[in-house]
Amino acid sequence: MSTTQSERLRGLLEPLVAARDLDLEEIEVTPAGKRRVLRIVVDSDEGVQLDECAELSREASQVLDDSDAMGGAPYTLEVTSPGADRPLTELRHYRRAVGRLIKAQLTEAAGGGELVARITALDESGLDLEVPGVKGRKPTARRLSFDEIAKARVELEFNRKSAKRGEKADEADEAEAIDEIDEAADNDVNDENDEHDEHDENKEEA
Repeated sequence: MSTTQSERLRGLLEPLVAARDLDLEEIEVTPAGKRRVLRIVVDSDEGVQLDECAELSREASQVLDDSDAMGGAPYTLEVTSPGADRPLTELRHYRRAVGRLIKAQLTEAAGGGELVARITALDESGLDLEVPGVKGRKPTARRLSFDEIAKARVELEFNRKSAKRGEKADEADEAEAIDEIDEAADNDVNDENDEHDEHDENKEEA
């Protein structure tokens, strides 16, 4: 996807996403056989519900149909939330990961290597972490500035008690729930886009 197309798509879609108090995390166009797939990734501090994905899909489909941002070739629209192990690149990503275990690749200035630790708090300059103990030792606290992090992502955990909901929740269950949101949202929009594509193909034959 060209920079110009990316900027135009973001300009069309960001107001729709913002109107629902969501963040537009990513826009990606990839080839898929004779079609293309336009994937829109959205998120919020409270997560993204199935109904929100479906409604946003319909709104985005209408806006895209009314423009020529995707050109005349057929495409499939997907509206989804980030995966459980998505990269952490913005302050809001770290904020939403408080209480979660992360794996961070440290910069040379921080000594290099990888650090696996749980985020306990954060501010604009860095993270307060709890580093798990090894061989029965107690966890230790560590402060890590954002400048010391080359890249980081959430580590999947199993049988972890949810800090937000106060109930048992597997990361596997969370990933499965996200997949269900993706699949349901895709099903909602695929039918609409199939009709749109067939209409275009009929015009071409005429």
